[in-house]
Amino acid sequence: MHQIDVSEKVWQRLLEVRSGQTCACCGDFSESERAALDLYSPIARRDNQKLVMGQIGQSLDGRVATVTGDAGEVSGPDGMVHLHRIRALVDGVIIGVKTALHDNPRLTVRHCEGDNPARIVIDPNGRLPNDSPVLADDGTRRLVIQAVETTRPDGVEVIRVETHDGQFAPNEIVNALHSEGIENLLVEGGSYTIAKFIESELLGRLHISIAPLLIGRGPSGLTMSDHPETLANAIRPETLSYSLGSDVVFDCGLLPEAIEATKPLHG
Repeated sequence: MHQIDVSEKVWQRLLEVRSGQTCACCGDFSESERAALDLYSPIARRDNQKLVMGQIGQSLDGRVATVTGDAGEVSGPDGMVHLHRIRALVDGVIIGVKTALHDNPRLTVRHCEGDNPARIVIDPNGRLPNDSPVLADDGTRRLVIQAVETTRPDGVEVIRVETHDGQFAPNEIVNALHSEGIENLLVEGGSYTIAKFIESELLGRLHISIAPLLIGRGPSGLTMSDHPETLANAIRPETLSYSLGSDVVFDCGLLPEAIEATKPLHG
């Protein structure tokens, strides 16, 4: 397991990588600082293929909330900072409407330096109220992907996509966002939405951040409808593990190009 140190020097380098000003390879960094660059630079880079990644914060027993829906502190403080770092390094964050309705997320960058990503809600039937926090006008792009004529507030961009059996095809969502200039994407939630992107073979990377607590019962971090009957057919990502401090993150490459990018830059 690699111990990371996201020092001020490392984070400034990552922001420069994100803006295309420099690379993540060179420079005088400690071993733990280089581990941090290995973890985050594939997200920050814009010189490789367009990235679609997911992030799950869960307990040791794979839960993301209690049976009553309490999910506020599943991730430890360092796990929460990790999520905000990813937000700062991607172009847009995607959530499903169920997550938007249940969690009232803001999807902003508050625990590290960086710009807010575009906020994107998948809402086929127009269920999201227009006063939801995720649609708040704070100067950040806000997009709703829907199949209906629901009117949205001024400044909220609506992308119309046709449904198939009441659902959107993830590849059509990604193509529509790419056409809007939103290329590096984080699928943040919920577990159903992340699973659909995995099953569509669109999720190149998956970060699973694990906090040291046992919940016992409650919703799981990931449940896929297309599950194997034998372990021989299970998905086996190319995985590296990193200690964040309060949490441990598993950085998983799910597609060949992402698996290649998962390899450390520094031997």
